[in-house]
Amino acid sequence: MSKASIGFIGVGLMGHGMAKNLLEKGWKVTVLGHRNRAPVDDLVGRGASEAKDIAGLMAVSDIVFVCVTGTPQVEDLVHRADGLLATCRPGQIIVDTSTCQPGSTRRMAEAFRAKSVRFVDSPLTRTPVEAEQGRLNTLTGADPDTFREIEPVLRGFCENVFHVGDVGAGHTLKLVNNFLSIGSVAVFAEALAACVKLGLDPKELVKLVSVGPLNSAMFQMAAGGAVEGDFTRMKFALANAAKDVRYFIGEMTEAKFAGVVSSAVNQSLNQALALGFGEPDKLLASLIEAQAKLNNVTIPPSR
Repeated sequence: MSKASIGFIGVGLMGHGMAKNLLEKGWKVTVLGHRNRAPVDDLVGRGASEAKDIAGLMAVSDIVFVCVTGTPQVEDLVHRADGLLATCRPGQIIVDTSTCQPGSTRRMAEAFRAKSVRFVDSPLTRTPVEAEQGRLNTLTGADPDTFREIEPVLRGFCENVFHVGDVGAGHTLKLVNNFLSIGSVAVFAEALAACVKLGLDPKELVKLVSVGPLNSAMFQMAAGGAVEGDFTRMKFALANAAKDVRYFIGEMTEAKFAGVVSSAVNQSLNQALALGFGEPDKLLASLIEAQAKLNNVTIPPSR
């Protein structure tokens, strides 16, 4: 049985590694052209084809992956006059690997279903490093038959593939997972700033946590890096983290869930954005920088 032809929209930090791994594993890949030529040119050099527009990509693809920032970008790709909904054909599968609002995902799936096209969500965890290595995690929301069709492709760039339910379930679980991760960093940030404010060396807190049950890879990337003056170990933009927590709170509000911690995490992120940490080069660990600035302390402390 021949392999499906793959289309790819969004070959940035995550998408480049995903498409590269599919090429290396023998999939035929067509990428949508973009003004950021470096990743497109690299993939074409590795054997990918380039489509100049969505219609051209859809014409040659059986399964189309979308890897962009969030709901507004995906909705634009779907609903624009020359977008995915206008150019799709019966039998195609569109896989949204972005982090989006589940309600929007389900509405788009309904619109595609009317055209005999399947639209599913399969958001990602881990970082661009694992994307290049083909070691991402993905959380797929799809019916069982569609999942069986796309699973071999997902395993082309993922180490772990989880089928978590029907359409929308992948995005829902991703938001819960991201809330847990982002909330942890918000706690680390406040704890480190509190150490300095209370006259302690935050490196001593890192040493203590590192040998106890609270230690984790997340703690070492965020807090361990911060006390060494490195806020870049977690390759996740602070602005995207704020977007994900907003989406999470929106889902909880719709479900009439009484959340308390999420409001505090959201406040911490909004404070960081207001303090100027929303630029593209500011990553999630800059929450620690923001807490330090808010409390007039320095991390790592000046010697």
